[in-house]
Amino acid sequence: MYLDPAAQGLRDSHTNLHSVRAHWTSHIPSIPNPDPPADSATAAQLNEQTPYMVATYVRPPPLMVKGEGCYLWDAENRRYLDFTAGIAVNALGHSDPEMAKLLYQQALTLVHTSNLYHNPWIGELSKQIVAKTLSAGAMHTASKVFICNSGTEANEAAIKFARKVGKTRTPAGNQHEIVSFHNSFHGRTMGALSATPNPKYQKPFSPMIPGFKYGTYNDTASINDLVNENTCGVIVEPIQGEGGVNVATPSFLQALRDRCNEVGAVLIYDEIQCGLGRTGRLWAHQYLPQSAHPDILTTAKALGNGFPIGATMVNEDVANCVVTGDHGTTFGGSPLGCRLAHHIFSRLADSELQSAVLERGNLFRRHFSRLQEKYPEQIRETRGRGLILGLQLAVDPTPLVTAARERGLLIITCGKNTLRFVPPLIISEGEIEEGVRILEQAMEVTFRGSQEIEGTKGQQEMAPAGR
Repeated sequence: MYLDPAAQGLRDSHTNLHSVRAHWTSHIPSIPNPDPPADSATAAQLNEQTPYMVATYVRPPPLMVKGEGCYLWDAENRRYLDFTAGIAVNALGHSDPEMAKLLYQQALTLVHTSNLYHNPWIGELSKQIVAKTLSAGAMHTASKVFICNSGTEANEAAIKFARKVGKTRTPAGNQHEIVSFHNSFHGRTMGALSATPNPKYQKPFSPMIPGFKYGTYNDTASINDLVNENTCGVIVEPIQGEGGVNVATPSFLQALRDRCNEVGAVLIYDEIQCGLGRTGRLWAHQYLPQSAHPDILTTAKALGNGFPIGATMVNEDVANCVVTGDHGTTFGGSPLGCRLAHHIFSRLADSELQSAVLERGNLFRRHFSRLQEKYPEQIRETRGRGLILGLQLAVDPTPLVTAARERGLLIITCGKNTLRFVPPLIISEGEIEEGVRILEQAMEVTFRGSQEIEGTKGQQEMAPAGR
């Protein structure tokens, strides 16, 4: 049985924990993984710690202490099958042994030097990202990479680079506007937030950075008016993750590319959530012809498999506009982070893994089709590609999140009334079958049961406006 030292100490200090657990379990016999009650050791630890934490997230009661593969364990030693992968981060699963070994080796060798000096891994990672992107048939103009620490930083760099291109082409500064789309999510720092048109999240920090315009996703007819001679950049997700797993049509992305060419604007694909093998290809835009490829691509999340790292890949035209001093980072490009990412990227770029992602995605879809037949009033449709899938519901999904968790399955939401499935890319068919069985049990008690289940709030990066 696993219990980390902190949790063991809590157990020792609460001698009546076993009787407490027996008491609450006996009162809820139908729930194998009930959330820790208010008098549990977990609750005691959280009550002691949370007063010192800024309340930026709403979290459910379990305290996660261990992970392995596609599973997590909490401080009460209860196991959960994880269909969230840390919000599409742990693509290679939890506590990957090869990653742990490299982390240990590099930590003993060199962790950080700053970007004032060369290190062997930042260049190797940059070279690898460009080379494997080109060999995969993606972003055919890929040339150089800027390494940073997160997705929002990668998008901040992309926005700044687009502005710099506009300033270079029109020194008077007329070409400065950035276009993004409703239901997008590009990050929480001010530039990325300005490109994320959700009033609920922008208003508390208004005014936003000037020069941002918003359009309707997949509305091809509006592109010519939206993107004009004042536009320096367009940022778009090929698949909107937080917005509801909405997939951009090829005609929409092609029209954006064509219009950017006409006005001299930079096209940015934000593949922070949908890239790195999650769609069954290295990059989500590989399904498009070369004529629809971007000038800039941003990535993060799975790039570090849990270690914070991001990257902004650019073509030669963009790179030529960026000079020394235009941008920088203290921690980005560290030998530790880059060595880990180099290893992780090589595994995510493997064609066998990507083929398996497509197979697993099809298996999910077959199950979702069956569930939709069973619950036609509650389930509307399935969206996505590979292992970034959204199950659109006609009802609030948060009680289902609770019911699934208390039966040993972790799922999250996105958009409006959408369940999101972004499991580790290494997930097996058996684990999918196990998770779907739990999901179906949770649907049974949520959709047809007489007991009211309290919804779990806060299970997505950004809730839709109005929720």
